[in-house]
Amino acid sequence: MTAMRTAEIIRHTTETKIDLHLTLEGTGQYKVSTGIRFFDHMLELFTRHGAFDLTLTCKGDLDVDQHHTVEDVGIALGEAFARAVGDKKGINRAGYFLMPMDETLAIAAIDLSGRTAYAVDTKVRTRLVGDLQSELVTDFFEGFARGAHANVHVKTMYGRSNHHKIEAIFKAFARALRVAVSRDQQLAETLPSTKGLL
Repeated sequence: MTAMRTAEIIRHTTETKIDLHLTLEGTGQYKVSTGIRFFDHMLELFTRHGAFDLTLTCKGDLDVDQHHTVEDVGIALGEAFARAVGDKKGINRAGYFLMPMDETLAIAAIDLSGRTAYAVDTKVRTRLVGDLQSELVTDFFEGFARGAHANVHVKTMYGRSNHHKIEAIFKAFARALRVAVSRDQQLAETLPSTKGLL
């Protein structure tokens, strides 16, 4: 039986204190607390739809702003995925998913390429969705791309509900990432790159 891939990240700065444990071969179990309830909800459904297990606590300087909390959680989560996949031999490396959520449709595409790039288009024009500053969705995905050294592209194609627009993106992202980190029996010990380095 192949060993389960896990990672633990402890990231304590003057702005945030993050403790995170991730299991890739999970069942969607989560225990998440960031102090921003809508953000917690997005991380919870991300975990469930990705079939990962995630324990994450973040104590951030929310009295200043939500930015440090959201960005730093993205960075730490990206670092956890990078650490858990290890040398990347035998993984799919890339994944994409098209996610409908009622009247909304969102797409996510991910490449664990070793290079950092991101593109985010939520089509959300309100300042807040729930208690989350909506512009920080971009900061989360930028942080994740930096932490994971990955290409992350997420986009709402269309929709009415701002809640659904963000939720569909997180669900699509989870399912695309699930494909990218999954092991491919055909690749086995092969690095999914012609460069010989990822």
